[in-house]
Amino acid sequence: MRTRGRAPIVSAKQAALLIENGQTVVSGGFVGAAHPEALTAAIERRFEIAREPNDLTLVFAAGQGDGQRRGLNHLAHEGLVRRVIGGHWGLAPNLGKLALADRVEAYNFPQGVICQLLRDIAAGRPGCITQVGLDTFVDPKLGGGRLNDSSPPGLVERVELGGQEFLWFKSFPIHVGLIRATAADRLGNLVMDREAVIGEVLPIAQAVHNSGGKVIAQVAELRDNAAAPQHVRVPGVLVDRIVVAEPHAHDQTFEEAFNETYCQSKTDASPTSLVMPQGIRRWIAERSCDELRAGDIVNLGIGLPEAIAPVAASRGLLDQVTLTLESGPIGGIPAGGLSFGAATYPEAVIDQPAQFDFYDGGGLDFAALGAAQVDACGNVNVSRFSNRVAGVGGFVNISQNAKRVVFCGTFTTGGAEIEAEQDRLVIRKEGRVAKFVAQVEHVSFSGRYARQRGQDVLYVTERAVFRLHDEGLELIEVAPGVDLQQDVLDRLPFAPIMRQVKTMNAHGRSP
Repeated sequence: MRTRGRAPIVSAKQAALLIENGQTVVSGGFVGAAHPEALTAAIERRFEIAREPNDLTLVFAAGQGDGQRRGLNHLAHEGLVRRVIGGHWGLAPNLGKLALADRVEAYNFPQGVICQLLRDIAAGRPGCITQVGLDTFVDPKLGGGRLNDSSPPGLVERVELGGQEFLWFKSFPIHVGLIRATAADRLGNLVMDREAVIGEVLPIAQAVHNSGGKVIAQVAELRDNAAAPQHVRVPGVLVDRIVVAEPHAHDQTFEEAFNETYCQSKTDASPTSLVMPQGIRRWIAERSCDELRAGDIVNLGIGLPEAIAPVAASRGLLDQVTLTLESGPIGGIPAGGLSFGAATYPEAVIDQPAQFDFYDGGGLDFAALGAAQVDACGNVNVSRFSNRVAGVGGFVNISQNAKRVVFCGTFTTGGAEIEAEQDRLVIRKEGRVAKFVAQVEHVSFSGRYARQRGQDVLYVTERAVFRLHDEGLELIEVAPGVDLQQDVLDRLPFAPIMRQVKTMNAHGRSP
């Protein structure tokens, strides 16, 4: 047994040797923030040389990667992993390819559920019992989150408690935890004062420790003094090995080496630069922003929904609403691209499982999210397509539990040429791929379940706005310059409900 004090300091190569064949490994991080890049890279190097470790079960909540080589892309090798249980897959596309080719057992569970399941594993509970995922592809009635035929059922069951339906995501032991912090103090305690997010480091460490496994922590530095107890994110007693990473393997995000504004509160003198140029993205963002109300607590998804923040800033709304991210920041301005998950000048940064507790309990007043496919029932797909696994990330938790939801995106995609002129839209070339379909390939958001819960749901595109109605999708607005029949109705594979169709004001504003 290790005596009290800092855990042994080892190299990333030595740490990788601690992982045994067939073990279950959980990795922390959000895109690139708080991801232990040195550790996942070392595991890949060991496998390429020795073909070990192999047959691992990989568990992760948020997407960790850059869409190319970093993050969990290091582990996307046939033989290295046998089973993958993940929240968002899109940033590690080679893992998705293994899933689509039936080379691994593959499961996609909501990001928040995986975060909370880690706490349940730590506490010795039978699993995470939640309503998140009901009536989506995560529900055993619709596949149980399985991404291919090689994946056995049974990791999640539908159960009844007190006359209500729930999903039971079952616990399992975790043998190795890969986490990251800014520094380890002289007692081995981990602090994260220069990290953009906290993530789920403590639940990982507790779950692994209580499973009898090893917790390996990547840090940027060692500190001689003991940290203030209130600043410790993971106590040293839970850490088995520490790896001091080279600076290039410990960038704050996969886009920025370090951005001090991700770790600072805003002052009156703090600069804020948010500019959203005119165009289709702004047109859609303007209409989506119309749904914001003073006092709202808000989540904006990655991609086009990010554009709502600069529009809200231009309207002077950022002092009236609170933007949040599922990764933990509260307040401030969400970052984009490979820095998504961080926020400029946040008011607070809490851990990721706690943020999802708040979301799941109905804490969000408003959420704006992307939509890759929408069907006549109001179902939305963002997770799985014929040739690609994107995964849902926090989408299910957020979309299912926010009081008001706006799905925003273009009406078609793939080569569309549409211009927002002074007071109207001009469609010069239609996109090749329709986003409104007869039936979505994967139910990431259930229109039926939303109707049962009485959610207020809009679908905002550049040319038309729909509202979820008990009878299906209702067309409520059309943009000026758009031909209702030719540009909207003729391009829908279903007949929407039509009562009183209004014309949007110029620049995408609501009538």
